[in-house]
Amino acid sequence: SRSFRELLTLLDIDNDRFIRTTEEFHKESVRHLWNVLKDNGAIYLGSYEGWYSVRDECYYNESELIDGKAPTGAEVTWVKKEDSYFFKLSDYQQRLLDHYERHPDFIAPDSRRNEVVAFVKGGLKDLSISRTTFDWGVSVPDDEDHVMYVWIDALTNYISALGYPNTEKGSKFDTYWPAALHVVGKDILRFHAVYWPAFLMAANLPL
Repeated sequence: SRSFRELLTLLDIDNDRFIRTTEEFHKESVRHLWNVLKDNGAIYLGSYEGWYSVRDECYYNESELIDGKAPTGAEVTWVKKEDSYFFKLSDYQQRLLDHYERHPDFIAPDSRRNEVVAFVKGGLKDLSISRTTFDWGVSVPDDEDHVMYVWIDALTNYISALGYPNTEKGSKFDTYWPAALHVVGKDILRFHAVYWPAFLMAANLPL
């Protein structure tokens, strides 16, 4: 993290806070969000096998591979069948499409918006959101054999930095969320434009 802190100074960037996802307050925020999603019926236990890219930290369908690699060009490895918790992403396909339609500026530029809309229209499958083959990361509440999928952990950083789960009137969350703008790289567009809004919808949090 020191390199990133030094980079902020080099670029003359002023930040209110520097967050590390290893901090305990963040882990508590992530666990709270997990419990909300589970209580709302958006998480269930199943099993998973398929292609995974370590570099992209992303699962890919067979149909998405190009010459045996991820669409980003990253190498993929076959994950053998293992128990996994799943997020009911398929339940949010139409809600996401409706949101894109009502808010045409939700994703920009138009080329990336069209890319996301086409991906969602192609059919969303439930998302594997835990692993049992490593122990780094945030453990699943009440099931420490499982570690949460990195993107649930990482994306929650946007609201853990605002003190979530404190959403009371006058809180930082109430004052600053939803964010006015997210600037992200194209390789992580799917996580921010599909998975993250679906998580927020499932948790009844504003987009």
